[in-house]
Amino acid sequence: MDAIVFDWDGTLVDSLAPLYAANVEVLASYGIAVDDTTYLRAYRPDWRQMYRDLGVPADRVEEAGLRWTRAYGLGDGAVVYPGVPEALERLAAAGYRLGVVTAGDRVIVTEQATRFGIDRLLPVRVHGDDMPETKPHPAPLLRALSELGVAQPRRAVYVGDVGDDMRMARAVGATGIGIEGRHGSASALRRAGASEVHPSVVAWVEHFLDGRT
Repeated sequence: MDAIVFDWDGTLVDSLAPLYAANVEVLASYGIAVDDTTYLRAYRPDWRQMYRDLGVPADRVEEAGLRWTRAYGLGDGAVVYPGVPEALERLAAAGYRLGVVTAGDRVIVTEQATRFGIDRLLPVRVHGDDMPETKPHPAPLLRALSELGVAQPRRAVYVGDVGDDMRMARAVGATGIGIEGRHGSASALRRAGASEVHPSVVAWVEHFLDGRT
């Protein structure tokens, strides 16, 4: 294995509460009320499709995106999951090239990565506003692998917490590692193509490094 690429929200960073609050605020501005179950059923990294599925008129989706940006800000309530910085340090020390493919905007992810002290550990990052395609389209991950110098996707791992993460990994031929959580049960992640499912990034890194031959 040459490179390991991570999702951001819900995988490395616990930002799900502020993300949810911002989405509820935006949807309410269009007269759309959602409960937790409805939101989780509709959630996906492709926020445009999510908003359409939840009832935002198609011609107002981009406007809704701008409202979300104002509501979320820099995600001040987000925190890095315990042990993640140390886990990334272990992977980097072992010689793996590390990166991120996220639906999050560049300015938000960059600020958070700096705040959490992991910016230098993730030198390659492809953000949701860097290109028109988004997960599960393979283009964002292919771009990250190219920037990491990985010519063969099978030599890479993508770690994420939702089904679209696993579908993107599968589409490029990388190994998908699921992180079980609020947005993805173990069974759903496996159905989407996860080769393995773990309760956290830290748990997977320990399993991965301990199991090397």
